[in-house]
Amino acid sequence: MTVALGCSEGSAPGTPPAGPASPSAAAAPERHSGDLVAEGRQAYLGNCVACHNPNPKLEGALGPPVAGASEKLLEARILHAQYPPGYTPKRPTSSMVAMPFLKTRIPALAAFLAQES
Repeated sequence: MTVALGCSEGSAPGTPPAGPASPSAAAAPERHSGDLVAEGRQAYLGNCVACHNPNPKLEGALGPPVAGASEKLLEARILHAQYPPGYTPKRPTSSMVAMPFLKTRIPALAAFLAQES
């Protein structure tokens, strides 16, 4: 039996092998929920515990408990140091600074904090 190079098993010669639908899909592997939570925990411990408690259910030195914070709230606070429209803050402070370098980790942070609620 001869198999043409570049063909996956069961495909006709000259047919490209089955693969991701787009180049961006190949560059960004799908993250499983456990991996996402682990990534969020790492991001939280590395960036948030200076102000928030290592246990997100508890008050921090400067920040309130953040367990269960929505992705929308995290995006507003982390990217813009603001609150989303209609949100009532837990504390009347404005000491949090924007941390736009965490933009790609917001979904992971939300997954971690949702698990902690």
